[in-house]
Amino acid sequence: MSSAETDVVGSAFDIEQGLQQLIARGYQFVHPTNGAGEVQAVVGVRVHDNVVDVVRLNAEDDVEATRLPGSEQNIFAPASTLWRSRGEASQVLGEVLALPERQPASTAVSTANGCWVPGRGGRSKWLAAR
Repeated sequence: MSSAETDVVGSAFDIEQGLQQLIARGYQFVHPTNGAGEVQAVVGVRVHDNVVDVVRLNAEDDVEATRLPGSEQNIFAPASTLWRSRGEASQVLGEVLALPERQPASTAVSTANGCWVPGRGGRSKWLAAR
């Protein structure tokens, strides 16, 4: 774990700093809304190597993160996951930042090029791998 990760995972966890580290790693954020246009969650997606990492923040005490195979079709209701965590932001973001960059080749299906993320008005947005 790097010193930057230690700062985030430590006892004085700063959620904003954790989110900034996710952005620095290439996470792209979307903000799904309901029919009235109210933001329902903040969702960070990172497509890299042979996996898709997803972090969904519903509230500070309701965060879910998953690592999915790059071939997964639906990132919000995946058929399979490689890793999952749910809990408070400090715990889950710290765990995400501690994940290894790559999934072992034995579980890899193929290199991920990107994924579709549901957007406003029933339209989807393609998030390309970085």
